[in-house]
Amino acid sequence: MQDKILQDAYAAIIEQSGEDLNRPGLKDTPTRAAKAMRFLTQGYTLDVDEVVNNALFPSTSNEMVIVKNIELYSLCEHHLLPFIGKCHVAYLPTDTVIGLSKVARIVDMYARRLQIQEHLTQQIAETILRITDARGVGVIIESKHMCMMMRGVQKQNSVMTTSCMLGAFRDKQGTRSEFLSLID
Repeated sequence: MQDKILQDAYAAIIEQSGEDLNRPGLKDTPTRAAKAMRFLTQGYTLDVDEVVNNALFPSTSNEMVIVKNIELYSLCEHHLLPFIGKCHVAYLPTDTVIGLSKVARIVDMYARRLQIQEHLTQQIAETILRITDARGVGVIIESKHMCMMMRGVQKQNSVMTTSCMLGAFRDKQGTRSEFLSLID
């Protein structure tokens, strides 16, 4: 039922743009667009506990763990246009480390929702902190926003950078500096 609602909405958008839905190239576009939107917003159907799937492991490491250059794709909640970029995640483990792929899956879970980059950055950081009980978490996202590139000011080379520093990453300049130097 929901897919039919999405298909009808895309059909109306296409018709309102002045196109003919009976044109061969557009005949199945509402169905394809509805499927694409479901895929691009699948983060709403995911639960962080299922994503992590108990991939938390005891560890004696207390040194910084960094996963950098995690590519991300999201949709701007203001224009429904994509923003595309990369995410760097660091944390200081206490007694627990998280499976490497789970960090990327957490990024994807939140990115596959209608978002603003500032909120996405914060959601990732708070989730990693909560799940790992780390002494601190740092998240930096750099991305290009199609709403700035394709419309509006049309600035092709603009990159937005956001950060969220929690715990030791906020409280200790040395920790924050180490993170920033290692992601360059």
